[in-house]
Amino acid sequence: MSKPPGSNQALPGAKGAIWLLVAINLFNYIDRQVLSAVVPEIKESLLANPEHTGIVGFLLSGLSSLLGSNPDNALVGLLGMAFMVSYILFSPVLSNLPVKRWWIIAGGITVWSLASGASGLAMTFSVLLLTRCFVGIGEAAYGPIAPSVLSDYYPVEQRGKALSWFYLAIPVGSALGYILGGAVAASLGWRWAFYLVLPPGIILAAICLFMRDPASLKKQVQAPKVNSLQLYKKFLANKSFLTNTIAMTAMTFAIGGIAFWMPTYFHEFRKAGSLAEVNMIFGAILVVSGLSATLIGGYLADHLRTKIKGSYFKVSGIAMLLAFPCCLGMLYAPFPTAWVFVFLTCFCLFLNTGPSNTALANVIEPSSRSSAFALNILIIHLFGDVMSPLIIGVITDATGKNMTLAFLVVSVLVLAGGIVWLLGAKHLDEDTRAVSEHHD
Repeated sequence: MSKPPGSNQALPGAKGAIWLLVAINLFNYIDRQVLSAVVPEIKESLLANPEHTGIVGFLLSGLSSLLGSNPDNALVGLLGMAFMVSYILFSPVLSNLPVKRWWIIAGGITVWSLASGASGLAMTFSVLLLTRCFVGIGEAAYGPIAPSVLSDYYPVEQRGKALSWFYLAIPVGSALGYILGGAVAASLGWRWAFYLVLPPGIILAAICLFMRDPASLKKQVQAPKVNSLQLYKKFLANKSFLTNTIAMTAMTFAIGGIAFWMPTYFHEFRKAGSLAEVNMIFGAILVVSGLSATLIGGYLADHLRTKIKGSYFKVSGIAMLLAFPCCLGMLYAPFPTAWVFVFLTCFCLFLNTGPSNTALANVIEPSSRSSAFALNILIIHLFGDVMSPLIIGVITDATGKNMTLAFLVVSVLVLAGGIVWLLGAKHLDEDTRAVSEHHD
């Protein structure tokens, strides 16, 4: 029996949906970060040949002329860029398909899982670049839709906690990507790190085909039909949506670039240990800090919602301001002390995950949430981590392999994101109330 609009109870099937979506998100981020865990092996395997031809030779020639040095790090940064470009271009398209949302999710999982497995088969850098594009296309069918589905299951009073559980898969999945990628590459070779993520994805995709869309379980106020351009203009006119998107863009620029290069940075530039050791330690830190911070952030913002105006933005903003000095400690403190600052940086950055995404869902009508998440994804990645892995690689190559300086330049955006969230907090409660009173 469905719950009436405005009920403070989750819809039937919510628990099953959240656990399935958490599992999917877990493998989503494992697939993403496996690549980062094996970057040194990929450089040695696919970029060691000095006589490259085709697209790789063209790119190497162009980057060499621009940077005046061996641009291998800049070229590897293109792998992260290729994934993100595909992801952001296809997110708005796939989020608006006139197909059941669970079916779109199932299709996306299938595409990215097959593409991840195909990454292991790549015998040239060009083929690997192509497979990463298809991983991005698959994830584009999932990224905007999954939080929208989950938001429909839970009322505004419980949504922060629910989305925090969903987004805790980001640190845990990323950590497992580093740990499993490093361990498998050390024992079986880097290609097997990609092969092993294929079977779980296909299984999860099959389960999605049997799920029921929450929109069929409750009566929603149908929004008038408008074209996508009009809808996007409406989102950008929403002060809370715009504030949130700008702040998340700054954070995504910093964290996306740093996360892509982190294992390589600690292994090659800071000499913190072997690649397998670095992946293991960093992965363990990411699990503990990310898991605790993501849950604490969501619960804390929900608890403060009726006590502090704009609590979701204020929790996010303060966390980002605290992350910046921790990031400086991570870059300049000697090891093993630097690992403490790595933990603190990750904790502060992940503290905003639940609150910021909950705020995004809360200020948009249920019928438009998939489109809103798609636009948010388009903007935060287009102006965020599409370019930052490449920029870090370019700065590193152009400064005589000084990746510490490259990380420092990028990390300034952490500070900027925190300031934007704090400045925009005054609009959040009013925008949330306008939606919850009429739709949730």
